[in-house]
Amino acid sequence: MSGKKPTAAPPTARLSRACVMIIVVASVERFAYKGVASNLVTYLTEVVEMSTSAAAKSVSAWSGVTSMLPLLTAVLADSYWDRYSTITASSLLYVVGLIGLTLWALLHTRMPCSTLFFPLYLISIGQGGYNPSLQAFGADQLDIGDDDDGGDNGATAATEEQRSKVKSLFFQWWYFGICSGSLLGNTTMSYVQDTVGWGLGFAVPAAVMAVSVAAFFCCTPLYKQRQPRAVHRKPCRDSVLKALKSLLASVTVARKITLPSRDGDDDTDIVSELELQEKPLKLADQKQEAAMGEAAAPSVAKIIVRLLPIWTMLLMFAVIFQQPMTFFTKQGMLMDHRVGAVFVIPPAMLQSSITVSIILLMPLYDTVVVPLAGLVAGHGKGITVLQRIGVGMVLSIVAMAVAALVEARRLRAAVSSSSGRRLSIFWLLPQYVLLGVSDVFTVVGMQEFFYTQVPSAMRTVGIALYLSVFGVGSFVGAFLITALEMATAAGGGGGGHDHGWFSDDPREARLDKYYWFLAILSCVSFVVFTHLCKYY
Repeated sequence: MSGKKPTAAPPTARLSRACVMIIVVASVERFAYKGVASNLVTYLTEVVEMSTSAAAKSVSAWSGVTSMLPLLTAVLADSYWDRYSTITASSLLYVVGLIGLTLWALLHTRMPCSTLFFPLYLISIGQGGYNPSLQAFGADQLDIGDDDDGGDNGATAATEEQRSKVKSLFFQWWYFGICSGSLLGNTTMSYVQDTVGWGLGFAVPAAVMAVSVAAFFCCTPLYKQRQPRAVHRKPCRDSVLKALKSLLASVTVARKITLPSRDGDDDTDIVSELELQEKPLKLADQKQEAAMGEAAAPSVAKIIVRLLPIWTMLLMFAVIFQQPMTFFTKQGMLMDHRVGAVFVIPPAMLQSSITVSIILLMPLYDTVVVPLAGLVAGHGKGITVLQRIGVGMVLSIVAMAVAALVEARRLRAAVSSSSGRRLSIFWLLPQYVLLGVSDVFTVVGMQEFFYTQVPSAMRTVGIALYLSVFGVGSFVGAFLITALEMATAAGGGGGGHDHGWFSDDPREARLDKYYWFLAILSCVSFVVFTHLCKYY
């Protein structure tokens, strides 16, 4: 008999029923979130009566916290809890936050404005644990084995291409699912909120999310509860939670350790030797165990630090990613959004054009884009993950340039028209569609990049790193708005608040300059990104 191990059959490029179910649950969650977030700037300006810049900064800060919290919850999920338990606890907080927002909308005349942010940030806390854990839990259901497992090189080589295909298939259909949910949330909920009422507009997402959570729990027998092996869990926990301590210790210990001098007193050496002999063997084992943990800590810390340059260069893409929910929607409010004499398009509904372009392009990506890229690049996969991200970054820059040109045209039409005739809202479609196409490349590429660049025991942390790009990007966007508002208002003739780029007066606002500013910063980020890709 041959002593060779039987070669495992390569996994087929299809998704299990559990994966499909989790993708459906994720799409429903996006419906609920987009049903609230896509039109939130309109609610803050028209109902809560905030200024345009204050509403934009509030939405950006809320989105930033929502995307940053996964970094904390992912560490807890991978170190102390498990992904299923994290989904359970965070989904309940999520639903309670949506119900609280609905009650606030119904009772807003009796409620202080500041209390609105309590249910909003409760939603953030719930989503902070829900999203990364759900996506990592869904990827756990893939029948592709453990990437970190050892084994025959031949068997690994035989299945590596299949593993890559299954992973790419999951992340593409995952994004297709959440975009489908986003499309329904943008179109239906913004229309209900603007025409029927905000109470019903927030109640529907809350009810749908509750049904989604119940469906997820009912399908528990389908799931594979894959836990990281015990030998991996403790080093992962120590490396993530104590990485900074380990890095500092490596510097301070190096300064404290000294070797005994040969010219020193022999009696001192004898005493030291006796002291060492008196130490129990158990202590030596503990030191060896601790040394192994500390050796693992810098390696995982090095993985995270290695990802930081790419992570940093993606922040400007995240800033542009926030524009449809803030200033693009505000642009639409200043334009003619009527179709005929009866139907009025809610400005936030135009965000659905982003998801429509994603849904249309996603099925064509593997059948058209990848083969064409393969012919041009001569690469078997057609396009690498980093190349995919770079293409999306370029398209986002083009989208901002188009947005600046359209806004300049809107301003000229507003100034020259004496009858008050406004530019049609459909002029905004090109910038929305370009951002949708850029998302197909960059966002899907980011998901796969951060998921595959970390060990299997840290997959939730990898997803959280991807989400944190958009969280920090939201804070960067809010900071840029504040800084530019101060700088432009100071030079605006009267020096008042209404003379800046973000003026509430549509004839004085200069969003076109803001869009050009973002395009320039994004160009700088892209140039640095292309340079960094050489080291990966």
